[in-house]
Amino acid sequence: MAQVHIVSEGVDHAHRITSGRHMLTADEPAALGGQDAGMAPFDLYLASLAACTAITLRMYAAKKGWDLGQFSADLASSRDTDGRLQVHRTLHATGPLDDAQWARLLDVVERTPGTLVMREGATITSARD
Repeated sequence: MAQVHIVSEGVDHAHRITSGRHMLTADEPAALGGQDAGMAPFDLYLASLAACTAITLRMYAAKKGWDLGQFSADLASSRDTDGRLQVHRTLHATGPLDDAQWARLLDVVERTPGTLVMREGATITSARD
């Protein structure tokens, strides 16, 4: 399904992540001891959901022949009183969408692959090389 490789070379928090021919840097902000050389882990988590959101809705709109215009989404995370992660998505599109189309997009976004996986959780295992 997906595979990434992460490399740490040094004592700071910056790490190089690759997936196929693509590369990015992950780091922590200076307030947490990093150099702010890249997105922090939870930023990457939200970025993953944002990408899935945008791609899924763009594909859905194209299939329906709807003009989204410029599409964007803002995602923010917080913790509730029980400490559970809460993610809120706000969707924006400049295209001429009516209320029924928006209702459908808001329904579809609840079932993107990324949304479903993040809601159900995952079994995570670890091993030593």
